[in-house]
Amino acid sequence: MIRVLLVDDQELVRAGLRLILAPHDDLAIAGEAGDGRAGLAAARALRPDVVLMDIRMPVLDGVEATRQLRREPAPPPVLALTTFQDDEVLWGAIEAGAAGFVLKDAPAADLVGAIRVTARGGSWLDPRVADRVLDTVRRRATGPRPSLDSLTGREREVLRLIASGANNAEVAAALHLSERTVKGHVSAIFLKLGARDRTAAIIHAYDAGLVP
Repeated sequence: MIRVLLVDDQELVRAGLRLILAPHDDLAIAGEAGDGRAGLAAARALRPDVVLMDIRMPVLDGVEATRQLRREPAPPPVLALTTFQDDEVLWGAIEAGAAGFVLKDAPAADLVGAIRVTARGGSWLDPRVADRVLDTVRRRATGPRPSLDSLTGREREVLRLIASGANNAEVAAALHLSERTVKGHVSAIFLKLGARDRTAAIIHAYDAGLVP
């Protein structure tokens, strides 16, 4: 069962999210909050598996709430949710440590899929904004972008799978490796690419054309 915390300042939006998630037996609402500060408190108290976090909220916005939550020990992944497609908003959510980004007008199936992917340790970028996120990464780069040439063949395979949404256990099964070995490859990938987390590594994979 994936327990989801809904953090959005609009009651109608939260009601719509409840309706979308209700038919799925593997998804449950852990709790709700109407602003970022209340969302932080709820995440600490309820320990959900995924936090579905609106970006534009009163009291404390979703970007800062995500940043603070990611500093907690063993924080749940945050799936950023917004109607806005502003580049700075997109980059702010990812830079704060969000595991993924879904626009509010995305199909219900995409939202459910994004929750499942992030719950098992993967990352999700709404296809409509992925290219713009990459453009923002390129504009903000202060030096040469890391090349995938530094990765071994096995590390490239691992990166391709995690960029496709696989978690470590699924990568291990696909490549007939132990999870410990996969974790070692993931750490090496982060180090070689200068990526602080899976989302950053996945952005490099998209940018280099390793995945479509």
